[in-house]
Amino acid sequence: MGIWSRAGELAANTPAERNRYVDFLRAASILFVITGHWLITTAYSGGGNFTAVMMLDARPWTQWLTWVFQVMPIFFIVGGYSNAVSLESAHRRSTGYAAWLAGRLHRLLTPLLLLVLFWAAISLLLNLGGLPADTVAFASRGALLPTWFLAIYTMIVLLAPATYRLWRRWGFLSLFAYIALAAAVDAAFFLLDWTWLGWTNYFWVWLAAHHLGFAWRDGRLGTPKVLLAIAGLSLLLLTCLIFAGPYPIAMAGSPGEAISNTLPPKITLLALGCFQFGLLLAIEKPMQRWLGRTGVWTGTVLINSMIMTIYLWHMTVLLLVFGLSYLDGGLGFTTVPGSAQWWLWRPAWLLGLGSLLLPIALLLSPLERVAPPAGRSPLPAWRLVSGAVCAGAGLTLATLFGLNGDPLSWSNVAAVALLLGGAALCGLQPLPRRIPT
Repeated sequence: MGIWSRAGELAANTPAERNRYVDFLRAASILFVITGHWLITTAYSGGGNFTAVMMLDARPWTQWLTWVFQVMPIFFIVGGYSNAVSLESAHRRSTGYAAWLAGRLHRLLTPLLLLVLFWAAISLLLNLGGLPADTVAFASRGALLPTWFLAIYTMIVLLAPATYRLWRRWGFLSLFAYIALAAAVDAAFFLLDWTWLGWTNYFWVWLAAHHLGFAWRDGRLGTPKVLLAIAGLSLLLLTCLIFAGPYPIAMAGSPGEAISNTLPPKITLLALGCFQFGLLLAIEKPMQRWLGRTGVWTGTVLINSMIMTIYLWHMTVLLLVFGLSYLDGGLGFTTVPGSAQWWLWRPAWLLGLGSLLLPIALLLSPLERVAPPAGRSPLPAWRLVSGAVCAGAGLTLATLFGLNGDPLSWSNVAAVALLLGGAALCGLQPLPRRIPT
């Protein structure tokens, strides 16, 4: 049976109560992220040199495109909605925290173990082959870029039962508290030069976005007119923060500047997220009707069936293409990035990379459906939490420093050891014995 037929069967069996728009936003956001990464990261072979090119550096006007392609707030909003649904289901079935968390961690962490081990092996081979350590680290850091999201999202999942209780008790007051904390951290960052405190906004900013998903689930958003007003005010606030405040334009990294909107997160991302949230939720009803069409919903189901795989491996595909081109003398990268001809070739470029990513997605996406072994005694919550924290720390190290292939490098050893140790604590395996078809 073909993949479209299998997706069609799943689509036909969709429960009536399922919110299809949640799945659509998740799928669309993934495609936006992949498209954005494949556009802003390129290379140029000219003058006998093969050089990596960041379009945000080479063509500063492209920084405005990040206002469209920065959709991480949507991921966390959708995650909040999904976690609320999952927690409600667990409560109805009297499922405890440990059992609930075990299922979430399996779905989150299992697909990425193979990616990190793959790049640990590739980095070692490149190092042994004589490639400079900083070049190897740069390549692996780019390939592992998607994992930063899982590092922080895993921590948000650990806290989801507690934050959901806060929401049910305090409603929008709890949301406003997160926003106030994020704003206070930014104020200390800029006014007091407490840059170290800025890293806590990985929690306050993304917990606030996650809370918006709780509000969506509870149906406490108001009419489309109210949502459009929220979107308009949020866009106005974002514009003021950029032009009257100290924040840079780019919503995904800030080339050539010391200040970044994402490293660590700033309240600009919350303003952007509220704009996206208000705009997208204002059109939910017509979108739900559109998603009732068989073809549209089947496509949404198909993308969601391999969503983690295409997200995790899309940068690896890009870097492998760069590597093959470098070995072939720069084939395919002789057009000046940002030129008219370069832009004309972008649709073909995106389709080509997509055709390379698809077979990888088909091969590895079953890892997304691996469940905890049936009949195994439940792992205690302390072990799951400890494992998740260790895995998150390992991912953070790998994302920040990369894997340079040096087996004696403390960052290499620590990143891989923390990830594998965390996975073992959570009862995960890099290659599960039984992988769903």
